[in-house]
Amino acid sequence: MNHDDLRHWSKRAADWTHEYHTSLRDRPVRAQTRPGDIAAHLPEAAPEQPEPMATIFEDFARIVPDGMTHWQHPRFFAYFPGNAAPASMLAEQLANSMAAQAMLWQTSPAATEMETVMIGWLRDALGLAPHFTGTIHDTATIATLSAVLTMRERALSWTGNTQGLTDQPRLRVYASTQVHSSIDKAIRIAGIGQDNLVRIPTDEHHAMDTAALDAAIRADLAAGYRPAGVILCVGGTGIGACDRLQDAIPVARSHGLTTHVDAAWAGSAMICPEFRGLWAGIDGADSIVFNPHKWLGIQMDCSIQLLADPVPQVRTLGLRPDYLETLGQSEITNYNEWTVPLGRRFRALKIWFTLRAYGLEGLRRRIRNHVAWSQELAAAMAALPGVEIITPPNLSLFSFALKAGDVATEVLLTRINDDGRVYLTQTRHQDRFVIRVQVGQFDCTREDVMTVHQVTRELLSG
Repeated sequence: MNHDDLRHWSKRAADWTHEYHTSLRDRPVRAQTRPGDIAAHLPEAAPEQPEPMATIFEDFARIVPDGMTHWQHPRFFAYFPGNAAPASMLAEQLANSMAAQAMLWQTSPAATEMETVMIGWLRDALGLAPHFTGTIHDTATIATLSAVLTMRERALSWTGNTQGLTDQPRLRVYASTQVHSSIDKAIRIAGIGQDNLVRIPTDEHHAMDTAALDAAIRADLAAGYRPAGVILCVGGTGIGACDRLQDAIPVARSHGLTTHVDAAWAGSAMICPEFRGLWAGIDGADSIVFNPHKWLGIQMDCSIQLLADPVPQVRTLGLRPDYLETLGQSEITNYNEWTVPLGRRFRALKIWFTLRAYGLEGLRRRIRNHVAWSQELAAAMAALPGVEIITPPNLSLFSFALKAGDVATEVLLTRINDDGRVYLTQTRHQDRFVIRVQVGQFDCTREDVMTVHQVTRELLSG
């Protein structure tokens, strides 16, 4: 295949993409396959000789789409969305065409400088203080790992990277029970150890108990441990819980601890000023992560980490051997020094395209609709016989269960997803099995959202 062939097949792929998206409502949201079904269609070994692209494309259309759970389906209400607006798709095609490795300014000047400007656009759109700067990661997992590694090094007076963790003080990091499992993963990978992630209890609003946080830090200091940092959440994955940042951050600061705020999902909603009360006090944070690929239509992968001061993180993660120097330039920003991977994709381009193509007001309108439709749906679900709203909508996320108990609720969820018209997922809340509903797919309509009620009503009465 050469570039002349690419031109032809790119047009064919564009036509297929249009057909795929216009037919999504006719497809079941979740893949209706069993483990091994797709692998059974694939040869066990790679071909020795080239195959015609027509054959390859035909096999793709025959095998792959029906084996996918359709994240762009307008009735995808599971997990959090992984949105891909058309403008973002177009930008990603162009970035893929250039296939740049944006690890350094000199390897991709436009990618580096556009990243800096896009961070500024997003910071201002979220209403954050102008002292924040930041970088684009692939996912919130890497953003959080970067923050935790920085916490570790600051707590160890910058000796962890050079001396290792042997014979170092026992570090402690604090978070509530509502934070995402990526925090656990970061603690493990950073060498701090799972047992040193201290779970702080929550109050009746599912926010971190800040008095308990203060007591836990004091107890660890008395025991000879070394507190390293506090991780807070705004829009937790399970039920959308939000810590009271205006109370928790001052506690952390009083002990000299840095704070990282996981707002991976809910952060995007802060482009709407009326929702910013959910993260009141955010300007006091040291690090914030939010994922435009969840709710702004900027496709996977695109995770933003905003930093009050990038110097500690660059000191932790930066490594510049001679072959990565930009000759004649000493103050160039090289974003690979702000994160874990050396290799970097041109992610800023899809932010630039998307923000311009829809405008902040267009994106706000979508988010406001999602929140309103979620509230309407929750009210309708509460009116169904035997259904109980467990946690009311926080932004566009709520949970429900059957009064008959966990087994009945789990059976209902299986039936809903096997039906195929909508896709929901579960969590456990206060020892109950509950069904999560999260509205946020880029192209969903009110009718799509209310389909959850229709399907549930039919299955309960059938």
